[in-house]
Amino acid sequence: MALTGKLEIETEIKAPADKFFKIFRSQAHHLPNICSDKIHKIEVHEGDWETQGSVKHWSYTIGGNSKSIKESVESIDEENRSITFKVSDGEVLNDYKSYKFTTQAIPKGEGCLVKWTIEYEKASEDGPDPHDYLEFAVTVTKDIESHLLNA
Repeated sequence: MALTGKLEIETEIKAPADKFFKIFRSQAHHLPNICSDKIHKIEVHEGDWETQGSVKHWSYTIGGNSKSIKESVESIDEENRSITFKVSDGEVLNDYKSYKFTTQAIPKGEGCLVKWTIEYEKASEDGPDPHDYLEFAVTVTKDIESHLLNA
């Protein structure tokens, strides 16, 4: 059984790609207001809300459990509206030795296609694949869509 893996999911939304990308690019501090039942708090630990290398601490609920992560912005690709985050601390690392997630907003008509990618290495052979985190990302995406369409 492979210890490393990569999962992807795409979700089409009616909000423009630039606006969706901007939330994760420079306005992540709004996420606790946009989807307060899922994301409770995001704080900057190093850097700022926009710079590659910045470190943020997230408090969130997934599967009915309160958890937290500390992530750093590994890369920002303005042209492709893509951001990659690398997790350095938090409960997710109980199941994974390494964990990265990328969000990308691809223009499609008036809206966009949001692509989430999770790259991970399991801590043990019988550890879970992070399907619950992909589902979490899709529900957050839908909350952001609602927020942007009602703004």
